[in-house]
Amino acid sequence: MQSLRVARPFPSRFVKTVAPRIQRPYSTPSAEHNYEHIQLSTPRPGVALITLNRPKALNALFSPLIDELNTCTSALDKDSSIAAIVLTGSPKAFAAGADIKEMAPKTFSDAYGSDFIESWSNLTHIKKPVIGAVNGYALGGGCELAMMCDILYASKSATFGQPEIKLGIIPGAGGTQRLTRAVGKAKAMEIILTGDNFSGEKAEQWGLVAKCFDTAEACVEGALNTAAKIAGYSKIAVKACKEAVNKSQDLGIREGVEYERRLFHGLFGSQDQKIGMNAFANKKKAEWTHS
Repeated sequence: MQSLRVARPFPSRFVKTVAPRIQRPYSTPSAEHNYEHIQLSTPRPGVALITLNRPKALNALFSPLIDELNTCTSALDKDSSIAAIVLTGSPKAFAAGADIKEMAPKTFSDAYGSDFIESWSNLTHIKKPVIGAVNGYALGGGCELAMMCDILYASKSATFGQPEIKLGIIPGAGGTQRLTRAVGKAKAMEIILTGDNFSGEKAEQWGLVAKCFDTAEACVEGALNTAAKIAGYSKIAVKACKEAVNKSQDLGIREGVEYERRLFHGLFGSQDQKIGMNAFANKKKAEWTHS
């Protein structure tokens, strides 16, 4: 979970094209708070944008940042005005790793006794879709945090990796598990045992990310567009879709299909199923009630 050094400010092209759009919120989410290590905005209706904000440390992850991220995402998950969440960093770094200064002094008793970094996986408990937009470094804990997102986008400038082997440890926030599920055992084993980095383009080729964009601006914009599209659908159906796909990672194919079918049948008890099918039959736009 290696971290790097000081980040340069956002390039002017990013500030001009993206920042003005994310500074004019459509509404004030219930997660509004004076955060120190993250920034929160609502750039599109129903969409929350969380930006990791430790520029001098390349967004290295440490407990205060994770606590803020968990507080924010938990509040957004309960906020009826928010339907999808985008998580990003700066053009230089999504998150360059875990903060080694916080980890280095810990003993086994410290780490095991306090379940160190267990709370880092809280993002996977969020029921609303989370879309990651990765630019620059996503190493160690940063790569693991990115892989917790439901949909992952990257730019060509993105650099992924699990360099923990270089520190005499292993990934501890899901790297050995999620990376293996995403790219397969052989490729994951190679990445983790060598500590080698790989590009956003390779991440797309190997199936780790859904899309690779030419620029940082396009990556964030693409994530916001996808989040806005998802926000236009029934929240009940979206929640069921995410639940069913996630279950595919835990169940065999037969049990998974049976689980999917039960959710499918259950949606016939929702108002949105009637609204959606009637709107389709009458060639009208569905006006969802989210119930």
